[in-house]
Amino acid sequence: MNTGTKSPTGGGTVFGARSAVDAKLLRRRRLINSGMTALVFTCAAVAAVPLVAIVFYVLKEGGGVIDMDFLTKDIPILTRSIGPGMGPAIVGTLVITGVATAMAVPLGILAAVYLNEYGKKNRLAQVIRTMSDVMTGVPSIVMGLFIYTIWVLQFGLSGFAGSLALACLMLPVVIRSTEEILRLVPAGLREASLALGASRARTILTVVLPAAIPGITSGALLAVARAAGETAPLLFTIGASRKVNLDVFEGANTALPSQIFRNATQPFPGPIDRAWGAALTLIVLVVLLTILARVITKRFAVPLR
Repeated sequence: MNTGTKSPTGGGTVFGARSAVDAKLLRRRRLINSGMTALVFTCAAVAAVPLVAIVFYVLKEGGGVIDMDFLTKDIPILTRSIGPGMGPAIVGTLVITGVATAMAVPLGILAAVYLNEYGKKNRLAQVIRTMSDVMTGVPSIVMGLFIYTIWVLQFGLSGFAGSLALACLMLPVVIRSTEEILRLVPAGLREASLALGASRARTILTVVLPAAIPGITSGALLAVARAAGETAPLLFTIGASRKVNLDVFEGANTALPSQIFRNATQPFPGPIDRAWGAALTLIVLVVLLTILARVITKRFAVPLR
């Protein structure tokens, strides 16, 4: 039994159409659908072009620089000299970003829990949301100057000062992203836990947060990725060091973003090569941290069903 109608343009049978008008309408909808699908894929390809170009160029310029000496040896005393390494900058990046993450992520999650589970729409919650939105748009150099004024002038340059600046940049991102994820947790999970006699605090710890772990991790990774590549705040807070300094509270330190900036501004081949190598190393570090966090999240995530 034929359920289609002959196309009025002679293009064949259009299934699902009961009349010539329906056939024309369906053909038009399919044409528009195909056009919009092609437009979406084109936009995605155009958006991916800059990313692919940047990664390719960094791999091309920095791939030949990275070796074991580059990753482990100290930074040369003479900036214009050719050769390794970036060991202190790699260690400094991990330490400074790690301390900033340890400060910003727990505080941001706690603030988001208050906003979504307790504060709701009261005045304090509205103030926190407003300040968080304002902090998101503050230029990173302003944050660096703020920490320079309240900390560096009092206690001197240190890795902890850089961590404070990066934590201030990470905090609003963690707060807003975590709050949005907590809103997506079904209310039925909370109600079921409360109906079984659990307190609100226990419900949040054992039901809400485990269900939201994947989204919270994504928000935290977004904040870490932003902080790891920031240069301006570190120029005012950590100083410069050519040796590994594991003490974040004493002495100057260094990091990959600041080394990229200092070496890239030099006209000599040696520092230019080190800048490309440091850029590639920073990208690889962020990718590895992202993969590690995804694996951990997948292992401990609680399904919603």
